[in-house]
Amino acid sequence: MKNTFIAQNPSVLWFLLTLGLFTIGVTALSEVTGVGLISTSFVKVLGKMLCLCLIAIAMDVVWGYCGILSLGHFAFFGIGGYAVGMWLMYARTEGIVLESLSTQVIPPTPQEISDAIGNQIFGVVGSSDFPMIWSFADSLFLQLLMVVLIPGLLALVFGWLAFRSRVTGVYLSILTQAMTLALSLYLFQNDSGLRGNNGLSGLQNIPGFEATSQATLSIAFFLASSLALAAGYVFFAWVVSGKMGSVVKGIRDNEARVRFLGYHVESYKLFIFTITAIVSGIAGALYYPQAGIINPGEVAPIASIYLAVWVAIGGRGRLYGAVIGAALVSLLSSWFTGGGAPNINLGFYTVNWTDWWLVLLGFSFVAVTLFFPKGIGGLFDYLVRKPQ
Repeated sequence: MKNTFIAQNPSVLWFLLTLGLFTIGVTALSEVTGVGLISTSFVKVLGKMLCLCLIAIAMDVVWGYCGILSLGHFAFFGIGGYAVGMWLMYARTEGIVLESLSTQVIPPTPQEISDAIGNQIFGVVGSSDFPMIWSFADSLFLQLLMVVLIPGLLALVFGWLAFRSRVTGVYLSILTQAMTLALSLYLFQNDSGLRGNNGLSGLQNIPGFEATSQATLSIAFFLASSLALAAGYVFFAWVVSGKMGSVVKGIRDNEARVRFLGYHVESYKLFIFTITAIVSGIAGALYYPQAGIINPGEVAPIASIYLAVWVAIGGRGRLYGAVIGAALVSLLSSWFTGGGAPNINLGFYTVNWTDWWLVLLGFSFVAVTLFFPKGIGGLFDYLVRKPQ
């Protein structure tokens, strides 16, 4: 029994139990059940929080366990959001166009329908032609496939080029950040094919479910996000346990020694980098229909830096630490920037938390780094394992 997966990873059972109770509680208290103690908007906040927890786990695996400080993983998150957002925007616009053209005496041709859809989507950037990257936007299955394939292929190619050259440490972090910056700058251009700075909007309106209330849709996405987080936690707990986990953690602690022992370090690093990118894309695909909009600012390098801060605050090298950090910071961010935190009048100056939230987050990161290097998860370990 000592060699079973659960025995080696007791946190998995506790995490699943906690997540299950949390999911049941939120569902029972939502507006859909009739209780209405939790508003639809807050259900969306909690659903987005679960998606951020999922990408935080992926970041913890690649950084906390494998030692690769990637400052570009939020780019994969954004790519997943853009991939599913393209279908959402196309299908919704197609429905609107078909309804408006249905009153014409002469039925419109497929080309006229396509032109009308293109004008509706790309008119904001002065175009009406569908770029090549929208070739599969009319197929939900293919776009969902892109959610997995594009982040995976991008991470595979980037990782293969970087790891085979044995780029490590701060240089690798700079390269991942440069990749993210290049992607965001490209997306900001109007001719990128993704509406430039306008991004994709109205993603909360799910085609085919126009008669379904946002309250019901928010719970559906919340449950899907909870299921994805549970599956992601179990999967990554399996990845970082056993022989593979030992090799991955060995690469983090002493890469040269692991290579000397005969392990192909580059293959392990490439696997971790690629699989965490794919999971990040899935998290983004679940996040943005709840957010309702995605724009290039979402994949800017600063977003990946925030992700690293969440993991550091929660405690890297602990999957539950990443969840704690992402959940805590995302909820506090919503509270401080959403007007929930009351401003403080000092007489000579009024502290507006909307402006000061990032400063507070920065101080928190510095404090955790200096005084609690193992993060909140490390404090939890200390309390649990403290000698009696």
